[in-house]
Amino acid sequence: MKLWKPVSLLMALVISALPSMPAWAETYEVKLLNRNETGPYPFEPEFLKIKPGDKVTFKLVTTGHAPASIEAMMPAGAKPFRTKINQGITVEFTEKGLYGIKCIPHFSMGSVMILQVGDEASLDDLKISSDVPPISQKRFKDIIARAKAAGAK
Repeated sequence: MKLWKPVSLLMALVISALPSMPAWAETYEVKLLNRNETGPYPFEPEFLKIKPGDKVTFKLVTTGHAPASIEAMMPAGAKPFRTKINQGITVEFTEKGLYGIKCIPHFSMGSVMILQVGDEASLDDLKISSDVPPISQKRFKDIIARAKAAGAK
């Protein structure tokens, strides 16, 4: 009977901690491609909405890509990420808001995507940095239009 008291106490502690634990996070996959119906060097999907604490795996379908955050297009407090050529990455997103993401070597050719974390931000809130190359600025606007047409806000 002496064993049951410590085990019962431990179980009570574990059960009492459950409501304060975060919900199970999801992991999503985003592919970096050379081409699809939207044009050259797209991310697929080009727009993704996730919950805070979810993770995104950036998977290189072909060589020559390097995903990275665009620091001027991230929520305050968010941690930037950057990879090397031919290196995928899994990133946990905890800060709510909109993120601009690029492929470093193909940024000037329009290789960008938008990630929305949580419900607070609207696609209309995305501020496209003036440092973004013109082709990528256009792609961001096209992504917003397609996402809105599909029901995103």
